Amino acid sequence: MKLIILISDGMGDRPIPELKDKTPLEAAKTPNMDLLAKRSECGLMDPLGPGIRAGSDTAHLAILGYDPYKVYTGRGPFEAGGIGMDVREGDISFRCNFATVDEKRIILDRRAGRIKERTDELSTTLNGMKLEDVVCYFKESTAHRAALVLRGKNLGNKVTDVDPHKIGVVPPRALGLDKESKKTAEVLNEFVERSYQLLNNHPVNKERRSKGKPPANIILPRGGGLAPSIEKFSDKYNLKSACIVEVGLIKGIGRYLGMDIIDVPQATGGLDTDTLAIGKALIKALGNYDFILCNVKGPDLAGHDGNYQAKVESIEKIDLMVGYILKNLPSQVCLSLTADHSTPVSVKDHSGDPVPILFFGPQVRVDEVDKFGERAVTKGGLGRIRGLDVMNILTNLGNLSEKFGA
Repeated sequence: MKLIILISDGMGDRPIPELKDKTPLEAAKTPNMDLLAKRSECGLMDPLGPGIRAGSDTAHLAILGYDPYKVYTGRGPFEAGGIGMDVREGDISFRCNFATVDEKRIILDRRAGRIKERTDELSTTLNGMKLEDVVCYFKESTAHRAALVLRGKNLGNKVTDVDPHKIGVVPPRALGLDKESKKTAEVLNEFVERSYQLLNNHPVNKERRSKGKPPANIILPRGGGLAPSIEKFSDKYNLKSACIVEVGLIKGIGRYLGMDIIDVPQATGGLDTDTLAIGKALIKALGNYDFILCNVKGPDLAGHDGNYQAKVESIEKIDLMVGYILKNLPSQVCLSLTADHSTPVSVKDHSGDPVPILFFGPQVRVDEVDKFGERAVTKGGLGRIRGLDVMNILTNLGNLSEKFGA
């Protein structure tokens, strides 16, 4: 039996007046998700717990069966590992954004216009910077994203973020919450200042200004953490696994768990991604793997942008992928479709609202749900579960779980 988890990133939402008080998922045309729901057992899922706002990293860990309250050490190491950076024991890693500030350092755009091109040239300018006895390794990821690894002696990871998650303010200085972390904070603050000095008049940014685009003239780090020690997925479940995802963060989680990473060139991590190519890659991979994790980023991006129409369109693109998967799915497969969290358009960030979830496969006890949506699935047989329940349910449906007790 093969197992699949399909995650439509940030798909959950709240009613939107412009959509006649429907959520983007409820308003979208999703004939394939609805067909899947009719053949499945459905319900709601709280990735971490009712009302708890989950990050994409902590949510994915929970959905894969790892208690984030026990294994999570920060987002940075996953982000860095996911884009192929060398993260070693003792390193402190950060997730970063290329951002735009004015001459007073006031943030105008946290994502530098969602810059997509020539970030490698900007990264080369920063990579290898040495501050005191600490070497700063920096690398671009998809779009405006990047990662920073600090390597040196006596560094702590209890550091506040430089990224304030809003515009119109000056980035706050990082604060170290213990002795070792104070050193980390000092290095981090110096790195941010030098990033502005080196990037503000960089040729790439001069060209962007000439074209009326916002310059990527500062780096905003956040989510600092130590490299975690986590049990490999294959050891935990005895399954050969692969990860088909779009962004470095989730690739990093996959790598830490020992999953093979399958890259799809047409998967951009943006709203222009080719979801059908992702679906084709997944079906092909089923021939070589027992378990596949698949994540499509689009709905989360639209939610963060507050763009309900773009979120509807991205969900409809994912529905096309679901349709292809359904038509080509082998008979001996158990599949779960869900989101890792809600990203309401009205909030422009993650919320603690539960997300819809379904389980499909041979001998699943199909319920009366006939549409895949936040409210429709409340009639389902699953009720309301947590992220940590997903792998238990999926392996049980696949007759792969071990009995507890005699």
